[in-house]
Amino acid sequence: MACHSPTPLLDEYELFVNRMNTPRVVIDNASSSSTTLIKVDSARKHGILLEAVQALTDLDLSIKKGYISSDGRWFMDVFHCTDQQGRKITADTSYLISRIERCLTMDPLCDFSHNRVLDHLTSLELTGSDRVGLLSEVFAVLADLNCSVVEAKVWTHNKRIGAIISVKDEKSGSPIEDKQTANRIQARLKHVLKGDNGLRGAPLTEVLYPARVGMDADRRMHQIMFADRDYEGMDDRWRKEEVSTSSPLVSVQNWGERRGYSVVTVQCRDRPKLLFDVVCTLTDMEYVVFHGTVDTTGDLAHQEFYIRHLDGNPISSEAERERVIQCLQAAILRRSSEGVRLELCTKDRPGLLAFVTRTFRENGLSVTRADISTKGPKAVNVFYVTDAWGHMPDQKILDAVVQRIGEEDLKVKEEPWHRYCSGSAAREGGTGGTGLLSIGSIVWKKIWA
Repeated sequence: MACHSPTPLLDEYELFVNRMNTPRVVIDNASSSSTTLIKVDSARKHGILLEAVQALTDLDLSIKKGYISSDGRWFMDVFHCTDQQGRKITADTSYLISRIERCLTMDPLCDFSHNRVLDHLTSLELTGSDRVGLLSEVFAVLADLNCSVVEAKVWTHNKRIGAIISVKDEKSGSPIEDKQTANRIQARLKHVLKGDNGLRGAPLTEVLYPARVGMDADRRMHQIMFADRDYEGMDDRWRKEEVSTSSPLVSVQNWGERRGYSVVTVQCRDRPKLLFDVVCTLTDMEYVVFHGTVDTTGDLAHQEFYIRHLDGNPISSEAERERVIQCLQAAILRRSSEGVRLELCTKDRPGLLAFVTRTFRENGLSVTRADISTKGPKAVNVFYVTDAWGHMPDQKILDAVVQRIGEEDLKVKEEPWHRYCSGSAAREGGTGGTGLLSIGSIVWKKIWA
């Protein structure tokens, strides 16, 4: 009698397991007249919500509404999305599905994110006390050490600065692998960043080669500024009525002993990547989102999350609750720098950034945020600037800066960049935290019905 091999049965079982563990993405353009519904089903694991939100963010999609639910070992999201112009998504849906699925499975071929640090560059990570002209000094040092800046992100918040700068050797075009050269760069930058640190401790300067491959640059920015404790002092500062109008409204409550969840609510003016910044912070603080709702009405965003710590417990102390509030406020405000948006597009050349930022400094402008990139031979840079006191700069000064750098190269955005997150705007909406809780309560009843 022939002996039949059990291999086909085992193969089918493995196929079934793989199918269960592979995220499923469905795009629905028929259910809503104004948004595209993107549904994600997956086995639940820590960070899966962040991966889903990051995938949509990297595709430049705007999330208008969202419903998050985790039942046992399964995870389901429904996102109502538009493009950046507020229109339904008209791109090839099969193409979007494959890209989102590849990102959720951490496929190395998923390279569409323009935020990822490149592996053929050396990455510099910096934090320290912010001051007028600091960025000019940093780029001057790099130019003097023959470091060509390919990409950079710079955020400032609460008198602190954080930066990730990807560089290569200007002469060879190769990464900076020599240990002695790396040490020299680190020492020079540490001296520049040292400044007057007061009680905040020494600045961070780290030279990384290979760079952090696969780490989203925005997420890494949150991590290095969190490690720098830029959220400290937020509590007293934002409790004062005269400045609290600039603060997002964040609350944390425990939702009954029987269910064992902590409820986090966020209300502020909507902006790009707001959901990413909130979910990223909760994930890196080792909280798991089990259920949640996201709703945008006009320019006002309401978010509610039912969370537990990785160990399964809700937030257990007043100190922990206050820390979560501070860290979420800081995460939202880091990307909400005030100032005027300046867009620089010109042929890249050695010392370009040192020249541009020196011009800013000589005219009394302070850089509050910067996104720097190169596309082929072109430098494509965005800066947000204020005057030395954090106010909107005088138009005559902006005109002088544009004249000095070049009218064809540097453009001033017509509308000034205001802080997206406005507590006063939230109060004008008249809902406070109550409206958001009512939205979540409806969903919660459906989940537990």
